[in-house]
Amino acid sequence: MEFTFSKRARTLSMALAVIGLLLFVLGYFTAGEHGAEHLGQRLWANLLVCGFFFFGISLGALFFYALQYATETAWTVMVKRVYEGMFAWLPIGSAIILLVLLGGSLHWHHLYHWMDASLYDPASPNYDVIMDGKRAFLNQPFFWIRSIAFIFTFVFAAHWFRKESLRMDKESGETLVKSHLKNYRRGALFLVFFAVFSSVLAWDWLMAIDAHWFSTLFGWYVFSGMWVSAMITAVIVALYLKSKGYLPQVNNSHIHDMGKWVFAVSFLWSYLFFSQFMLIWYANIPEEVTWIQTRWEHYQVLFWVTFFINFAIPMVMLISRDAKRNPRFLIGVGTVIFIGHWLDVFMIVMPGTMADHWHLGLVEVGMFLAFLGAFVYVTLNRLTKAPLTPVQHPYLEESIHHSI
Repeated sequence: MEFTFSKRARTLSMALAVIGLLLFVLGYFTAGEHGAEHLGQRLWANLLVCGFFFFGISLGALFFYALQYATETAWTVMVKRVYEGMFAWLPIGSAIILLVLLGGSLHWHHLYHWMDASLYDPASPNYDVIMDGKRAFLNQPFFWIRSIAFIFTFVFAAHWFRKESLRMDKESGETLVKSHLKNYRRGALFLVFFAVFSSVLAWDWLMAIDAHWFSTLFGWYVFSGMWVSAMITAVIVALYLKSKGYLPQVNNSHIHDMGKWVFAVSFLWSYLFFSQFMLIWYANIPEEVTWIQTRWEHYQVLFWVTFFINFAIPMVMLISRDAKRNPRFLIGVGTVIFIGHWLDVFMIVMPGTMADHWHLGLVEVGMFLAFLGAFVYVTLNRLTKAPLTPVQHPYLEESIHHSI
């Protein structure tokens, strides 16, 4: 069955984006004298927050998609097109990230202090001996080589997997099996690149905001946030499609398994959040404590609210079997956790870019809604381009009869 992007759904997604833009503009022009002083930095910081958050959802979907091929998982076949729809955002998300990085290189903003060349000049009053010691890694030519390599690899992989998926719909017999085995090998190969690139991009695009600070857990922590955000988005999209009469062969067992992934990866995120916090607190090393200290002094309520939403809510609300099979409950809880992980990215970016001048107002809410509306539109539009069920997948029958 092919998905029809109804006029009502198109209008709602576009309206969400427009409302977000209007709120953003209203927040921009009502920032006040104090807010206007830091408005430029605030806008770029929010662009990075929303750009990275939705890029991360798309990349998390691509990761999980490749993981299903590499592990030859059968039950996800019925919802694989949902993930293909989600990683349609990847080129747009990549362009937004590149815009933010280009803005830093051209000194349109100061999100990345390490891009100031005077920090590396011993004759300059701004000379920073710590940054000079990191020059071999944090220099603009190498930084841009890495960033372009990340984005090219991810966008190319997303395009290749989508192309192969559509081609397999027209194959059968031995040709189909060969194509599946090729996807299996490519999925495993992609995971090798992803394992390295996902951590390094977290260092480059997020950890480098606080360039003096470092954490060996940071890459995994950011990855877990991307992954759980993607799983939440996937289950909400799948449930939306079912509510509209699509994906009739997606049963309670498929939804249950998707809910289990949200539950499980939420615990992975919580473990990494606590581990990073606990190790920094226990060691009490000045160059490590500064990251937590800034958040403790100026963001303490938001810091703990974010942790509570992303740990306690999935733990309490999604622990039972029935909860993971209840569509309305899953959508409600998933939406709250979704917002919680946007707040997590907000907590990563804002302290190093805005310090104590941060806001959580119309500018932030408006930009989030604008990105959300655009993401929903792109995802649902991609779903119209092919049948929602991959009719020739070798594991299709096994997926149809999935039962737990």
